Parts: sequence; structure tokens; C-alpha cells
Amino acid sequence: MKILVTGAKGMVGTALVNNLKNIRDGKNKTRPAIVIDEIYEYDTDSIPDDLDQYCRKADFVFHLAGVNRPEKSEDFMKENFGFTSDLLKKLQKYNNKATIMLASSIQASLAGRFVNSEYGRSKKAGEELFFAYAEETGTRVAIYRFPNIMGHSRPKYNSAVSTFCWAVANDEEFTVNDRNTELELLYIDDLVEGMFDLLEGKEQHCIFDGVKTVLDESGKYCCIPVTHRVTLGEIVDLLQEFKKQPSTLMIPKMPEGSFTKKLYSLYLTYLPVEKMKYALKMNVDDRGSFTELVHTQDCGQVSINISKPGITKGQHWHNSKWEMFIVVAGHGLIQERNINTGEIVEFEVTGEKIEAVYMIPGWTHNIINLSETENLVTVMTCNEVFNPDRPDTFYEVV
Repeated sequence: MKILVTGAKGMVGTALVNNLKNIRDGKNKTRPAIVIDEIYEYDTDSIPDDLDQYCRKADFVFHLAGVNRPEKSEDFMKENFGFTSDLLKKLQKYNNKATIMLASSIQASLAGRFVNSEYGRSKKAGEELFFAYAEETGTRVAIYRFPNIMGHSRPKYNSAVSTFCWAVANDEEFTVNDRNTELELLYIDDLVEGMFDLLEGKEQHCIFDGVKTVLDESGKYCCIPVTHRVTLGEIVDLLQEFKKQPSTLMIPKMPEGSFTKKLYSLYLTYLPVEKMKYALKMNVDDRGSFTELVHTQDCGQVSINISKPGITKGQHWHNSKWEMFIVVAGHGLIQERNINTGEIVEFEVTGEKIEAVYMIPGWTHNIINLSETENLVTVMTCNEVFNPDRPDTFYEVV
């Protein structure tokens, strides 16, 4: 399959082209039904004659090109409708019935509050041109009315989310006019997966009921079914939480597919180089060091423990708290004793064979560095973040 992408250097185009190349080059094996031979990238700096040749050879067209911040309002129709018309004429010139996808906007909806905008009118005109083209030529067309798209883009341009991410990551001032303003957001990775569905002929259809998008196989529009409705206040509050993570160590709850997980990934793309690493507090003494790495709201914490040669650490037990010790370097011995029965167990551990050992509630435990020359390095996970007011940690030698 030969694929043409117009607007290939925009936010959506860049993400789509990158991921189409992953499929073409065999790096992404999740879509075995999609076989890509060539990808034609067309943007404002391309040679116009190239578009003619691409339209002759393409088997599939993603039409993403468009403007949303022109210098003159009349340029909306000229650029959005005009270029779409030129593209369809070139395909018709070669009798090329390649499937063609149009990136439209919810602002094109006659029931939408932006119906009177020049941008909305230009997008609506493009849609009507597509429908007429399909009826005249019998070509399969797929028109997507996208909501606000959330991906890495230029701040202070056309994405409030990008602007907020950039501002918080770079300690810049920003303004939220109304924290209660709600946005419907489509994450760029979900959009790309929707385009892969389209290539496989598994796209979903929808209708617009005047308030929201409703999935309906009889609908003439196509939709990405995964979007998120969040307020500006919720967005900026999460971003401020993300910003504090290097000092709090706290990672927010990020269930699979959640808005928080997607926003955190986007936020990280705006970090300046100097914030791409941060120092951790090492608690150092003559025995070695102990450093907390990550805290979580529901799964406890992860730490790294370094014991010098011959050193024993631990010698305590917990009522309910449990841990896992994972030695990643060195040679050590873990001892545990049941404080009620007196039963003792021992586990010899080494970085040459990485294993996880549970520290069981009600068993006092320690870890001994058996080496005379090398440090013992242990990753320690605990099911709760340490609370000095309720430590649930009681000294007792094994």
C-alpha cells in the first residue's frame, strides 16, 4: 500500500507518519493486516508537482492539511476548502479511487456553537465537497470531525492543553479564565490508533445530536471512540501535581487508558533539558545508604538500599506492612524469623541471579552483605509509603 499524508509536518501528521513508518519498517507488529510500501509526505514546503505524482500513485490518502490561525479570515476558505478541492481534482485527473480520509472538526457541525466561524464554515464546505466527490466517483471517503486534539504542539497557538503543559513545565505564567470550562479532548495516540483502524476497514461511525457525538453505524461521519471530557481546572491541578513529583516522589494514579496517564506523558514532552533529571535524597551513614525512588498513592514505594561490606541492615518486623527485597548487585543473606513460632528461614541472594524475596508481616528480618569487598545493592518495594506517625516498624534482632 502506498499512502499519501497531507499536512505531514503538523502535529497530527507528524505523529501519524512516525507510526506509519513503524509499521512499514516492521517495528510495530500489532497491525499485521496493514502492509505499507511507501509513504508520501506532503506539506507547505513540498514541491507542488510532487502532489500531482503522489495523487497518481497513492492507494490511500490521509488529508490532514489545513489552517486554523491564518493572517486573514478569508484564508480559512482559501486554504482549507481550496486545497481540498485541488487535491480531489488531482485524484480525479488520474481516475484514482484511493480511499481518502478528511480531518474535519466538530466546529463544522451545524448544531455546534462555532457554526458561524470562518473556520467552521471552511471545514463544513470541505465536508460537503468530500460527500459530493464520493457520490460522483464512487470513492470511499471517511470524514472525521475531531474535537480538541491533545498532543505535542506549539504552545500559545491553538491548544490550551499544550500551552498549560509548556507553562507549568517551564515555570512560566499562565491564565485560566474559567476553571469550570469543559473540553472534549482526543489524545494523539488514540487518534493514530483510529487511523490504523481505518486502514484495516474497522473504523467506527457516528452521528452528531447537537450536544455530543453518538456512535452509530448508520452515521455518515467517522469517529475515534475514546475521548475525555475534563475541565480546565482539572487539567491545571494535575499539571501542578506532576510538577511537584521530583520533590514529593509521588506518582499519581494512572490507570490504563486514563486521562491522567495521557496528560502526564504529554507534560513530560515539554520539560526543559535541565529538568529531565533531578536529585534524590540519599540517606547516608557509615553502613551505606538508603534512597527512596518513587511513591505511589495506592501501591506503596520503591527504594534502593546500598550496604557496605559486612554490614547488616533491618532487624525489625511489621504488623501489616510487607516488602520485597531484590538484590541486583553483590552477594548477601536475608534472614527472617517468625516472632510467634520462632521459625527461621534464610535466603542467599546475589546480583548474578536476581530474585525477589518477601518480607512477611510478623517476621522480623534483616539483610547481610556477605562480601568483604563489594557493596550489596538491593531494590526494596513496600506496599505503603512510610508514615513516621504510624511507622508499623518494630526493632527486633532476627
